[in-house]
Parts: sequence; structure tokens; C-alpha cells
Amino acid sequence: MIYVLLFAFSVAALLFFTYWNTRRALDAQTDQIIEAEITGLGEEYEHFGLQGLAETVRSRSLHTGQALYLLSDGLHHTVAGNLDSWPQISNSPGNMVEFDYERPIDGKLETRRARGRVFPVPGDFSLLVAQDVHDRYLTERMFTTTLPWTMLAILVLGTLGGALMSRNMLRRLDAINRTSGEIIAGDLTRRVALNGSGDEFDTLAENLNRMLDRIERLMLGLREVTDSVAHDLRTPLNRLRNRLEESVAKLNANGSEAFEIERAIAETDQLIGTFNALLLIAETDAGTTRAAMSPLELGAVAADVVELYEPLTEENKVALSLAAGTPVAIEGNRSLIAQALANLVDNAIKYTPSGGQVRIRTAVTSQGVELSVADSGPGIPLADRSRVTERFVRLEASRNSPGTGLGLSLVAAVAHFHNAELILEDNLPTGLRAVLRFPKSSIRIVPPLSLKSAAE
Repeated sequence: MIYVLLFAFSVAALLFFTYWNTRRALDAQTDQIIEAEITGLGEEYEHFGLQGLAETVRSRSLHTGQALYLLSDGLHHTVAGNLDSWPQISNSPGNMVEFDYERPIDGKLETRRARGRVFPVPGDFSLLVAQDVHDRYLTERMFTTTLPWTMLAILVLGTLGGALMSRNMLRRLDAINRTSGEIIAGDLTRRVALNGSGDEFDTLAENLNRMLDRIERLMLGLREVTDSVAHDLRTPLNRLRNRLEESVAKLNANGSEAFEIERAIAETDQLIGTFNALLLIAETDAGTTRAAMSPLELGAVAADVVELYEPLTEENKVALSLAAGTPVAIEGNRSLIAQALANLVDNAIKYTPSGGQVRIRTAVTSQGVELSVADSGPGIPLADRSRVTERFVRLEASRNSPGTGLGLSLVAAVAHFHNAELILEDNLPTGLRAVLRFPKSSIRIVPPLSLKSAAE
């Protein structure tokens, strides 16, 4: 529409300039003829007086053509000329004027257009010398009448043509965007379809497909290496842990101290947890757990997590509560959401001082479905909130506490997997409030009986 409007404006400006320039040239040509006529009649008056001027006007009026003459007295009574009466014009001499007059054509009076100038004659007489410009006037009227219709036709035809062209363009762009969205969602096997025309869109699609092939090979190789390393290391670590447990059991049976071995077991557990978290993040980013998506009620998931962490809150003397709002089901992976919520609760309990509070809340807002965990701990500085979701990032305040720096990374990966967002904000007056906000599009209508069963 913008292009059509610019094109229509350009055409209108060009046509108007052409019309204005042509009319100016024709007016100048007509004015030269009138000036020449007035000069000649003025010389006639100087040589032969009023009588000679009247005779010359009568003589020239006998010739049919474009020239018009009218010599009249002060009361506009006709003395000589081929005009029947004085037209409705200004009597100010020296200015070119246009007026309508009647002229017999084929036995009928016809109103026509003329352009002329009034020449004062001594003795209170006036001489009007003009040229018939009716053909130019008709052309001007036709131009001013057809120009709006021409502009309307340009707008209509331009809009239709632009719509057809842009529809084809947008159809190709929509195909590319749709394929890109599926690739972003985790399906790296998708490719942009070609229509065989060999145009710029096909060239773009070919380049995108080659780039995707290269990325898929690199990602596949990286994933294979990562998975192999994680699996290969996890197995011997599990064996090592089992042997350490056997050693602890034997030492305890003999009454010996097993403290160092128990510390080794704890460190082994931490290593295994790190590898498990890395594998879960990798699987979530790759979308390989999407098949486990199903309707679930967030309140039921939150209740399970509260029950799981009640012993830890009692040990740390932290109050853990759940404020479940209106039951609502969303489409999601239950184990991933439970793991993400458990990580948030674990962090909240870990950094909340004795006597503090941790509150889990579910709610339906205008922006979507929210699952939040609020604590009364020290919180996270605003400047650090953008990087705490990166892998292995630990702030200075948490250096001396156990952890791997993967908890919030896993939560962020789960949020991305569900097209949700992780929001970290202040929990006034003190503490941190972590919110998992699921979009409205993830809400699913499930019968109340199903929700009750899921909660149980």
C-alpha cells in the first residue's frame, strides 16, 4: 500500500506538472497573439482615429476564426465587433481575463470559452481583443475530470497487483518462517522447501538448507561426544560409589572410622548429579523429551514437591507453604516441571536463613499461568540476574555452599522447552521471587475428574 500510494502520488505530480507546463505554454502563445492584435489596432487608432479603428474591427470580425473583437462605449453599447454583448469581466486594463460567450454554430448557440484583454480607447471607449480557447478549456476539464478516476484506477489496480505479488512473496516467507520455527522448537531435520523456480527465494532456501545441514552435523557430533563422555564417566563413577559404600559397610562392621570414604561418596554423588543435570539440560534443549507432554495440574505438582522437601525445611527451620490457586491444567512434561520446581525450592531453602519462609504459589493471570517460589533470603542482585541461568555460574555469596551452578540453568532450559519464561524479581521486603510463567496457549481444558485423579 505504501508503494502504491507513492507511485500514485508520483504519477499525479508528473501529470499535474505536464498539464501546468502545457497550459502555461498555450496561454503564453495565446497572449502573444492578443498582444500583437492590440498593437496593430493601436497603430490603426493612432493613424485613422476612432472611425478607422471601428472600420478595422468590423473588417477583421468578418473573418471566421479564433479571433474575437468588441469595441464599445462607456455604457458597453456595441460599436463594432463579432461579440453580441460585453461579457461579465473586469474592466481593469492590462490583465488577461477569461470569460464565456455565446457563438452560433450550425444554427445553434453554443457557450464557449475565450481569453483576452481590455484595451482602453480615448473618449470613454473600450476595446476587447480575445482568442477562442474553448478546445483548450475542454481539454482542461477532461483532464481535471479524468485525473481522479485515473488515480482511483491506479490505486485499485496497483493494490490488486501488489496484493498478488506480496501474497506470493509472503507465502514463500511464511514457509521459511514456519520451517525456522520448527527448527527452533528442536526438529533439526526440517528443511525449507524449494519450488524449482530458481529465483532469489530458492537461492536463499538452498543456502539455509546447506547451513542447516552443516549445523545438524556439528550438533550431532557435539551431542554424541557429550553423551558419550557423560555416559562413559557416569558408569565408572557409579561403580566407584558402590565400592566405596561396600568399603564403608565393611569398616563400620569392624568398628573402624569411615569418615573420609563417606566424604568421597558425597563428592561422587555430586559428580553424578552434575552429569545427570547436564544430560537433562541437553535432552531438554534438543527436545527429545517432548513425547512425554500431557495435561497436568501445577497445584498437584507443587504439592508433591512440598511433601518431598518438608523434612529438609524442618531440619533448616524454614517454613514451607503452598498457596494453590484455581486448578488449571497445562500441556507439559510433568517430570521436567517437577525437577525445575524442586531446583527452585532447593535453592530457596538453601539460601533462606533459619526462621525464614519459602512460599510456593500457583495462579492464573492475564499473561498466563504462573508457578512461583518466593523466599525471604538475601536474593540476587539485579545486575547478576541475567547470567545466573548460565551453566556453572555461581555468585560470590554461594561459593561456600554445595552446588554445581546448574540448578537455574536447568530451570531456564525447562522454561524454554515449554515456551515459558523464567522471571527473577524481588520478593518485597526481602528475598527472591522466581516465577515460571507458562503462556495461555499451553492451557488445556481437562474434566474436573481428571484433575482430581492427577492430584491424587
